[in-house]
Amino acid sequence: MKLPHPIPYQGSKRNLADQILRYFPNEFYRLIEPFAGSAAISVASAYYYKANKFIINDVNQPLMELWNEIINHPTQIIKNYYDIWNGQLGNEEEYYYHIRTKFNETKQPDYLLFLLAKCVKASVRYNAMGDFNQSPDKRRLGRNPQMMREDILQVSRLLKNKVELCHDDYSTILDEATEFDLIYMDPPYQGTGINGGFNYAGNIDFDDFIISLYNLNKKNIPFILSFDGRTDKKTYGRPLPDELKLKKIEINAGRSTQATLLNRTEYTYEAIYLSPSLLQKIEIPTVQFSKNSLQSQLFEIYA
Repeated sequence: MKLPHPIPYQGSKRNLADQILRYFPNEFYRLIEPFAGSAAISVASAYYYKANKFIINDVNQPLMELWNEIINHPTQIIKNYYDIWNGQLGNEEEYYYHIRTKFNETKQPDYLLFLLAKCVKASVRYNAMGDFNQSPDKRRLGRNPQMMREDILQVSRLLKNKVELCHDDYSTILDEATEFDLIYMDPPYQGTGINGGFNYAGNIDFDDFIISLYNLNKKNIPFILSFDGRTDKKTYGRPLPDELKLKKIEINAGRSTQATLLNRTEYTYEAIYLSPSLLQKIEIPTVQFSKNSLQSQLFEIYA
């Protein structure tokens, strides 16, 4: 069975989740996602029985209100999505902009779900005023309500009564973590071209984030960080300081969409970094390489 994903989200780690979960310790108290977005790793962790207690956080408050509806009130959000989705039929483009305007006025979660399911490449964009401004994908109607229903119900069953939902700054969430937790971070402001997501309100300072990583190490809090990547020899993202003593692992994320459009065959590799305290709790898995399955390859590099 495929992992449920009720929130379409460019840059989601859903397709890489099984590879990232290889580096989870056998036991920990909570899984914490400070930059949750589609919360793909939390969903996968619940699905594969890797964790049963979660903190899911994103500074985007309407997104977290949508997560609350999906997890705690699935029947209502399913009905609302069905009604909104069917309302577009025969007048799709104009209707999309109508719903976008209503969302920007009200921040209503069911409107946001429709926009996420219908916008171009599931690539969420906000303008300087904080309004959702991505255009519709004119080639499709958005996620079918029946498929959306199944994913919402499954995610609700996986996470209900197991999760704390927050919309704080990431630093506030990191301050709550202990050495018994596991943190997974996928900051939206760093990474490859395929790593999109919600634009954050205000700027996230690189140096402040690095200090947060130093503090996690100082407190022996294990974490996994998705941070940069490359397409063949072209790299993305600022390098992390060697003093953090992180272990870098590259995951083959498949063929580059942009290169394919230009009639080139190139592959994208996304990097994850394992903290020193995490390395003390796990054994690095040995991966059997398949000539016909580049998607499964992992490449280990010590930073």
